[in-house]
Amino acid sequence: MRASLIQLDIDPAESPEDRRTRTAALVRGLHDSDLVLLPELWPLGGFAYDAWSAGAETLDGPTAEAMSAAAADAGVWLHAGSIVERDPDGPIFNTSLLFSPSGELVHTYRKIHRFGFDSGEAVAMGAGTEIVTAATPFGTLGLATCYDLRFPELFRALLDAGTEILTIPAAWPARRVEHWTLLARARAVEEQAYVLACNNTGTHGGVPQGGHSLVVDPWGKVLAEAGEAEEILTVDLDPGLVAKSRADFPVLRDRLMGIPAPVERG
Repeated sequence: MRASLIQLDIDPAESPEDRRTRTAALVRGLHDSDLVLLPELWPLGGFAYDAWSAGAETLDGPTAEAMSAAAADAGVWLHAGSIVERDPDGPIFNTSLLFSPSGELVHTYRKIHRFGFDSGEAVAMGAGTEIVTAATPFGTLGLATCYDLRFPELFRALLDAGTEILTIPAAWPARRVEHWTLLARARAVEEQAYVLACNNTGTHGGVPQGGHSLVVDPWGKVLAEAGEAEEILTVDLDPGLVAKSRADFPVLRDRLMGIPAPVERG
């Protein structure tokens, strides 16, 4: 199967409407791919906190409409990164959108781990509560977003739910980009799964983005890595490698569940 990651330059001078139009054209140009992945919060910017409330959208809003049409025109599975979702009955969420090649919105994932500690996403957005996987003709996708990458418990849960390909859109800052590449490789080795990690570039909310989107195989080998500018990575993957790596090096069968608490010794 062929996967393409679109590492977008998020320029505050470009309107969300113009960025949607430009991004849809990029997706349509990838009709030879099976799966296309976009970054996190690309319509507004992952650190553009002041724009989130006014720019929030419903799941049938302008970004979903544009990405649905682009997926159908290209005939690809499209992980359209994430949007600021306005829930009519609740808070805003950081929500990923997955479209089928017919343009149907088949899965959404609300980001569970919100970044910012006592500011930004952590206080402005609600937290997701459900892990999400998606069956496709080329394997089961596991959906995670940016800061989720730091929490291996989520990825173990995705593994146990059958995940073979981890899809991780992000707005990861340049100042911690080494953590980004290290953790992407760690999750691939840990779960013996492909990792498709798609980051932003540019600067928004005053925070330079790290770029360096990457594709990692189940052995932790980096198959492709972008630089710091806007770029499209296209990589051919062997879906059978996941099962083969798990069979050749069956580390997952040695997991010990329910490890008891330490015993105090006087």
